[in-house]
Amino acid sequence: MENTIISLKQKLDTLTVFRGLLEDPAVVSFMDLAFEIKDYLEDKSMEDDEDCFSAADPSEAVSAYCRFVSDIYSAGVSSAGRPAGDLSAYVRDLVMRDENFYVIGKAAGRKIGKQIEDSLERELAVLQEFSQLTSAKAKKALPDVPAGTDLPSWRTSSTDLVSEYREMIEKLPVTGYGMYARYRAFSVKDGQITPVKYPDPQRLDQLYRYERERALIIKNTEALVSGKGASNMLLYGDAGTGKSSTIKAVANEYAGQGLRLIEIKKEQLYEIPDILNELSSNPLKFILFIDDLSFSGNDDNFSALKAVLEGSVSAFGKNVAIYATSNRRHLVRETMSQREGDDIHVNDTLQELTSLAARFGLNITFSSPGKKDYLDIVRNLAEEYGIKMSEEELFLRAERFAIRANGRSPRVAKQFIELEKIGISY
Repeated sequence: MENTIISLKQKLDTLTVFRGLLEDPAVVSFMDLAFEIKDYLEDKSMEDDEDCFSAADPSEAVSAYCRFVSDIYSAGVSSAGRPAGDLSAYVRDLVMRDENFYVIGKAAGRKIGKQIEDSLERELAVLQEFSQLTSAKAKKALPDVPAGTDLPSWRTSSTDLVSEYREMIEKLPVTGYGMYARYRAFSVKDGQITPVKYPDPQRLDQLYRYERERALIIKNTEALVSGKGASNMLLYGDAGTGKSSTIKAVANEYAGQGLRLIEIKKEQLYEIPDILNELSSNPLKFILFIDDLSFSGNDDNFSALKAVLEGSVSAFGKNVAIYATSNRRHLVRETMSQREGDDIHVNDTLQELTSLAARFGLNITFSSPGKKDYLDIVRNLAEEYGIKMSEEELFLRAERFAIRANGRSPRVAKQFIELEKIGISY
């Protein structure tokens, strides 16, 4: 009689489009389980031969079965969105997150041959069968389990991998694939784009004042999201005025429409061309976010960014734009010695140093708020945080705090309110 687990292993061995799934820990454990069962059955069959020694031991198959169940359990507990102990949800998650050549080709708009499409259909059927394997059937496939052995179980749930996968393919321009479907914010580490699991949850409705500045940023971002292409953008101005928070909030706001944020540090600017190349065929839209940007006159990173910005928006493709913040209008720290230096063409040198900011298509200034705007921000934050205090007392304390903090800004206002929230007053 055909063994259910061995039969499933043989089918999984034929995966081509989803070949990478065979490296998943739970799938590896399942394949090991099938191997142990097959090995045991072969040893058991030799017992009829008196001249052969049988090493048949069902405990190895039982151990492999428990490792498989443990992998299903642990994945559900350790990964958000995966129901613990549900094999169907586990397999569905593997299929939808797999970055195989088919999904990458579809995302890039490449034509896929009929042979590959047929393989995809067949493999999804195999994975569907795997996802519906019940623990009861699996236990029956375990031969000669000692009586009284209490083995763990898993759940299965209703799923249709074929239709769900097709639906996911159709939504690629908005949902993305692989890690871009799972996360909305990323950073660059060792030359690789890596997800940020817990990004800043800043929302637009938590930002107050600077309506005109935000409107420009939103309009530019909407052009990016719509596929029209956007200008590279520089937000400069006083510290604590919400430049970085605004970019993060805008990225969060449009994540559901296919926008992703990739933060790049100044020392990684030379890697931007490679990043652009990697993102060029991705159907999603990306903000390359460079925070707190400034250079000294002899900084090699200055030349790297200048080279990147040399081209027009079209050089980036219509799915990527650079959003940078800086406390310096021209991005470069200038000294009097540079202005009075021994360079024969000193004006040309200064023009070179100060021209970088002009290469951004959109420059937006964030200035420190006056007293009225500062107190308006304080009032709104107090309402958001549930601070119960008379407006007169609130404003008095807020102004006192701003003096100690060396000036008014949205950041100072937020620090003040957060301290008031936990009962610390100045």
